[in-house]
Parts: sequence; C-alpha cells; structure tokens
Amino acid sequence: MLPFPRRSASTINTPSSFASRLARHLLHSNPFSSTSFPNLSTLLQGRISCSHVLQIHAQVCRRNAHQDNLIATRLIGHYPSHRALAVFSHLESPNIFPFNAIIRVLAEAGLVSNSFLLFKKLKQSSLSPNDFTFSFLLKACLRSGYARWVKQVHVQIVKLGYLGHSAVCNSLLVAYSKVDEELDSARKVFDEIPEKDFVPCWTSLIAGYAQAGRAGEVLQLFCKMVEENLSPEDDTMVSVLSACSTLDMVQFERWVRVMHEVFLENFDSDKLVRGSINTVLVYLYGKLGKVEKSREIFDEIDNIGKGSVLPWNAMIGTYVQNGCPVEALNLFRLMVGDSDHRPNHVTMVSVLSACGQVGDLELGMWVHDYLKSRGRRGVLHTNTFLATALIDMYFKCGSLERAREVFNKMKSKDVVAFNAMIMGLAANGEGREANRIFCEMKELGLHPNAGTFLGLLCACNHAGLPDEGRQIFRDMNLSFSISPELEHYACYIDLLARVGLIEEALEVVGSMPFEPNNYVWGALLGGCLLHSRLDLARNIYGRLVEMDPRNSGGYVMLANAFAVDQQWTEVSVLRWVMRQKGVKKQPGQSWITIDGFVHEFLVGSPANPQIEGISTTLSGLMNVMRVPVFK
Repeated sequence: MLPFPRRSASTINTPSSFASRLARHLLHSNPFSSTSFPNLSTLLQGRISCSHVLQIHAQVCRRNAHQDNLIATRLIGHYPSHRALAVFSHLESPNIFPFNAIIRVLAEAGLVSNSFLLFKKLKQSSLSPNDFTFSFLLKACLRSGYARWVKQVHVQIVKLGYLGHSAVCNSLLVAYSKVDEELDSARKVFDEIPEKDFVPCWTSLIAGYAQAGRAGEVLQLFCKMVEENLSPEDDTMVSVLSACSTLDMVQFERWVRVMHEVFLENFDSDKLVRGSINTVLVYLYGKLGKVEKSREIFDEIDNIGKGSVLPWNAMIGTYVQNGCPVEALNLFRLMVGDSDHRPNHVTMVSVLSACGQVGDLELGMWVHDYLKSRGRRGVLHTNTFLATALIDMYFKCGSLERAREVFNKMKSKDVVAFNAMIMGLAANGEGREANRIFCEMKELGLHPNAGTFLGLLCACNHAGLPDEGRQIFRDMNLSFSISPELEHYACYIDLLARVGLIEEALEVVGSMPFEPNNYVWGALLGGCLLHSRLDLARNIYGRLVEMDPRNSGGYVMLANAFAVDQQWTEVSVLRWVMRQKGVKKQPGQSWITIDGFVHEFLVGSPANPQIEGISTTLSGLMNVMRVPVFK
C-alpha cells in the first residue's frame, strides 16, 4: 500500500490525452496561484511516460511548485533513484510523505545503505517514522539479505511502539523469515504479537519454515492456526502443501493421524477452516497412494472450500501421481465446467501430464489454447514449468512439430527444458535430432546433468546408434564429471544388447560398480532373444527370475522365444512355473478419446460401460471376416 493515492493501471496517459490535459491546465490556471498546485499533482497520478513526467516537472519548476510536498512525493515515485534523490534534496521542509517515497525508491533499487541514511535524516528532523516508513525499510533489508539491517529496524520498531501494528509486524516477520539463521528471531517476533488474528503474519512465518525445509514446524503452526479458528489464505496453504511434499512415508502416516484429530476437535469451526484441513488430508492420502480415501475427503469439501483452486489441484495431482490419468481428466472437466472455478498453472501442469499418459492430444491442445487466450500474457514464453509440461505432452502424443514450436518460443531455456526435448525426441526415435539439441545446449553454456545423459542414451538406444551412445557414455565422466548411475548403465547395456553386441554388454555389466538389477538382466535377456542367443538367454533368465520372481516379463519373453523355436515342452514348463509361483501376466491397457471423452480398456476387464455393445460389434466383424470371398 502506498502512502499517497495511485490510479489503477488501466488509467494510462496516451500522448494525445496527456497533451490535451496539459494544454487545458496551462490555459485555465494562474501560474502564480497556489490553487494550481493541486492540478499539477493530479497530472502526476497514474502511469506516465518518462517524457511526460519531464514536461510536468518543467511546469512544476516554472510555477515554483517544487517545494509542494505532495507534488514532490509523486515526482519521486515516477523517477529512478538518482533523479528521485535530486527532487528530494531540493525540498527545504519535507514532511513524512516524500521521506517515505524516497526510502521506497531506494529500497526497490537495492540501495540499502542510502535508505538507512535517509531514515537517519528523518529521525534527526522533528518528524516521526510511521508504519509505511518501516515497511519500506524492511523491504530494503529483504533485498540486502543481511540480518543486521533487520535487527536495526527491529530496535526502532520496538522503541517507537509499532510492535503492535499488524502490517509492520508482518513485514518484520517476512524480513526475518527470508534469512534461514534468523527463523528463531521471526518466531520470537510472532510469539510477542499481542493479537494474533492477522492471518498474513501466520502465513509469513509458515512460508519461512517451509522455505527452510522445516516441515514439522509448518504443520504444527498450521494446526495451531486452525485451533484459533483462523481461515488460512491460499498462500498459507501453498506453503503447507509444499512442506508436506518433503515428508517421508512414516511422517505422512503420522500427520494423517494428527490432521484427523485436529479436524474432529475443530468440527464446529468455520467451513473454510475445515476445508483447509481436508485439502491437506487429500494431499497426504495421495502421497500414501490411498486414492479412494483422497477422493472421499475431497467430496466432503463444500462449495465454499472448492472455491479455491488448491483442493482441485491436490486431487488432480493425486490421480496423476498414482497412475489414474483418466480420473484426473474427468475431474478437470468437472472443474472447468463451473465458471466459478478457474485452473492455474499448477492445475495445467498436472492435466498436461495426464494428457500425455493417455495420449489425449485434443485436450492437450485445448489447454495450450486456454493458456494462450486466458493465461497471463506471455506465460508460455516465460514459465518453464508450463512450457516443459507442454513439450512433454506433445511428444507423448506424437506431435513433434508442436513440441518444437513451444520449445523454440521459450525466452529462457533451462536444463529441464532441454532434457524434455532430448527425452521426447528419444521416445520418438529421433536420436540424431536429440544429439543436435544437446550440441545447442552446450553452445548456450548450460551444464548437462544426469537426466540429460539418460535422455541421450535413450535416444541412441531407440535410434540404434551404438557408436554415438558409446561416446556419450564415456563423455559423461571424462568431459562433464558426472558418474553414471545404475539407470545409465541399464540404458547403455540395453543399447548394446539391442544391436547384437551381447559380449560387450556383458563386459559392461561386469565392470559396473553396482549390483545388476532386474532392468539390467531384462535388457540382456531381451537382446539375447532378439538375436537368437538362447544359450545365454537361459542363464540370464535365471538371474532375472532370481532378482524379480513376481515379474511376468522374463517368463513371457523366454516362453515366446521357445515358441518361435518350437520348443513346446519348454513353453509348457515355463507356464507351469508361473502358475506355481502365482505370477500373472500384466494385462494390456489402452485409451481412446471420442468426442472429448477418454475411454479406457483393460484386457479381461468388463469395466467400460459400453463393453457389451463393443463385444457384440467385434463379434459381428469377426463373423464377417470369416466369410470366404469369391472372385
């Protein structure tokens, strides 16, 4: 909040409108009358171009109005720090308003020392600082990152009796909370606030704890806030959910119990308060994989609670993270079907992920159009999370050109965006293009990470490029000092095995600093079967079954190889072993989108509501296909 009036951003002075206003002002005002000063101050309201400010300033000097505190205050607000200081220095008797204005300008310019020099000058005058003075000074402290400045302001706040002022206390909390080692000071300030009914103070401390990774304190403070029957803001909930994301499995279970207890103890509280607890529970149950419980609690949140985007994001995110993309998209359609609910970028990232999982290009394109037409201007060019999610979705839906278009329009490309491009091209068999993107990444001076090299190895794997893959695997450590992890070895071994370099793949397995896992043995088995190396396949199959006895993949691959070789006895033995061990083949799954609705099919499952009609039609088609055709 500013210490002087401002117009809304929509009131922008165009050259023609400004010129006519200034002309009318000059024609109808007396240059020597003090009553003309208010007209000059009015001209300084709203957003004004630099050239217009200079024109008005010239009139201010011409009319000897530069000693008017209101005019000076508004001029200071329009100028950069050096010119603002010049305006301020010409004031013979400044009141608190120009002092606050110049401290604010200096704070926003990061000139902390200068801000404090002006504050010292203010104290030496007959004036007293007010709440705006302290808020602007604390903003300067935030930019400096030095706790000593905060402590100096804190002393002055206590000395002048502003510790009971909610806005000042909140600014002090924010300043302390941004410095990790001063979080205890922030908590002390919070505990000394006489009336704790100002929600932003709770939000600031919770945000400080969340940013420092102190999830326990975040959730304890949130529970205490609920007990005080205070409705958390959306910003509060964002910090609470962010803290929840850092918990381990044991902590998830503990906090689910705690939240249930808090909910029951505060059942008669405000509906928004209860809704905030349920939002946290939706998130926690989702992290525990209890999707149905999450949905049950989500459905208990009333329409007032669902007026916030956060419970929707928590539930949609739960579906996506637990492999339920169809349910996520159905819930999203329910959300956007109500004009009172508006998705944000977090919603869209989850929805784009779900679109990629089921291949729903139509809905993905709708989201893209929505963001371009109704999102913040230029959001897709500047928000790397959204742009990367779009790139990933388009690649998974097979729309490579659209993915490239989104990538090329990004103003600032980071490693994550390049990794999405490399992995997307890899999945679509564009190995050489993925390597070209990697070269572009290096030219921009970006340092690749482990994910980059995993994508490059996958690209070489899918495109069948053993020489390029071998070079990339070597360069990881030699050129970029990144030690290959087990997943890099598994991908490289899969590449060698696929192209028939079985012996070289086995040498890599022997040189690994890790114990081979089921992915390594599975890659080797796949390569042996692809290149008819049944002699090695039997031994590798044994290793794979020993490593992962419940996985049907190894059994099925070897059984298929025996069937091709017409070794039916061996096929029967493998199927008998699977039955004895209770190993079941993973059923196939597919999706298709018709008229905006995603239909899911699972082999052997009658879950689709139209399964009877589909089966009847399929049976009819099979009968038609059996009819002999006579020429």
